[in-house]
Amino acid sequence: MWPQPVTLTGKHVSVVPLSPDHRADLEEAAADGDLHRLWYTMIPTPKGVGAEIDRRLGLMDQGSMLPFTILDASGKPVGMTTYMNIDASSRHVEIGSTWYRKSAQRGPMNTECKFLLLRHAFEGLDCIAVEFRTHFVNHQSRRAIERLGAKLDGVLRSHMIMENGSLRDTAVYSITAAEWSMVRANLMWQMQKPRD
Repeated sequence: MWPQPVTLTGKHVSVVPLSPDHRADLEEAAADGDLHRLWYTMIPTPKGVGAEIDRRLGLMDQGSMLPFTILDASGKPVGMTTYMNIDASSRHVEIGSTWYRKSAQRGPMNTECKFLLLRHAFEGLDCIAVEFRTHFVNHQSRRAIERLGAKLDGVLRSHMIMENGSLRDTAVYSITAAEWSMVRANLMWQMQKPRD
């Protein structure tokens, strides 16, 4: 299996293998801000967290996803993320299906989480590229991806049917191995710079 489960630890966040033991805390996290009500995202309802954990672990068993729980500095689960659309033969992954409880957003956690996942992808797994995808109208997510240093590859129009029946245009971004040193320096600066 590639990649293997791993724990990645930073100052503000840790990324650990997803476990059914995280269910209660993730149900609480999903309820914070009613994030599942955002029509252009695919965040589980609090009651749907157990099924989402099972779905992600099932995809891991098939080799197409490596799911993680995101822990805050105290070790409490505050969200989920994954390596997904794994292509072991081309050493290519997507970082996606990421969400955080509302109270954990707009702080240093997402930048550090993505830094840990990107560093492991490029320096540990020797990936040639890492991809990000989001709904075209999810401007908060697109800005966050662009702040990482990812470049827009294009938009897949009418790419999927959303739960509410609307068609999703998917914005596809990537960072290549050749860009990693610049992206790494930028992310390290973002994590270290003084905050207002």
